Amino acid sequence: MGRRLARVTSRTMLTHVRHVTPVAPDAAAGPVARVYRQLADDFGVLAPPVLLHSPAPDLLRACWLMLRETLLAEGLVRREAKEVVAAAVSESNRCPYCVEVHGATAAGLLGDAGGWLTAGVGGIGDPRLRALAEWARHSGAASPTRRRPPPFPAEHGPELIGVAVTFHYLNRMVSVFLQDSPLPPAPAGIRAGVRRTAARIMGSLARTGRTPGRSLELLPPAPPEGDLAWAVGQPHVSAAFARADQAVRRAGEAALPAHVRRRILTCLADPPPPEPGGGRWFDAAVAELSPAERPAARLALLTALAPYRVADADVAACRDGGADDAALVAVTAWASLAAARRIGAQLYGDGAGPPPLGVPGADVAGGEETTRAGEA
Repeated sequence: MGRRLARVTSRTMLTHVRHVTPVAPDAAAGPVARVYRQLADDFGVLAPPVLLHSPAPDLLRACWLMLRETLLAEGLVRREAKEVVAAAVSESNRCPYCVEVHGATAAGLLGDAGGWLTAGVGGIGDPRLRALAEWARHSGAASPTRRRPPPFPAEHGPELIGVAVTFHYLNRMVSVFLQDSPLPPAPAGIRAGVRRTAARIMGSLARTGRTPGRSLELLPPAPPEGDLAWAVGQPHVSAAFARADQAVRRAGEAALPAHVRRRILTCLADPPPPEPGGGRWFDAAVAELSPAERPAARLALLTALAPYRVADADVAACRDGGADDAALVAVTAWASLAAARRIGAQLYGDGAGPPPLGVPGADVAGGEETTRAGEA
């Protein structure tokens, strides 16, 4: 069903992407084609949040590794719990596109599409899933007093933190590059029916388990940085994030000078109040940079801290400075993962994961262990 549905919907999915031109399925070759085949097989559709990365093939592979090995791969945590986390994180990040998709999938899996689709997180009847949703909704809070204690055993941390980190990453990319909803405009009554149909389809696709590790061959082995220690308890999750992180880090190094990256990381460590007025904070944050560097730095900061504020003018300013599609994806992907990694480290610090096993940072895949010194 997956490949057939992917073929039928592929043209529509491409139209969801804005600001960059994704590689069309019939034009895909090499690494892009391999990701598209896995995406069709394992996810069931050529999902636009993944497609938008295709102008930068290494980042396409990185995105797919993170998504597949956390959300789709079989492990200790059931898929409906992971979908609840995905939808709740997306709700907290004001990402209606991902709320629609993963809320519908959760609804289809839970067998109560009407209740979920009309009431969202509040419609979850299972108290354990509701507690998990509340943990996920508060996972991005900077203050530990605003976050929720993990409502799951420590051994589930690599998978559940992994889903949360993946969607803190994806929500930012989706907010910049996709339309608000995957559903076509329609009157309320018709839209409700479309959402119920989507829940049935997505729930059906999600009921088939996926073998862990299939995507790992797409990127070379790499040990994770210290702030990815939460993933070590599940080798396929640890390997996926280590490899993806390396690809995103290298893309960021190529797209942004070292002093610009340092400036952005400093801002992430000391973010503004929740609603900085009128973008003035972002202008001030990059004012010390050269005029040529400011547009990309501002786009990166907005993506990391307030992606719903990114406007056409922000992307146009980067274009005027010479950024092509691949550079736009690189700047935003680096910023998105930098923000998401900080959140993962905070959740791990809250006790939402086991102590690292064996050698911290080991990437175990195919029986091999490699280590790498962290980036300074």
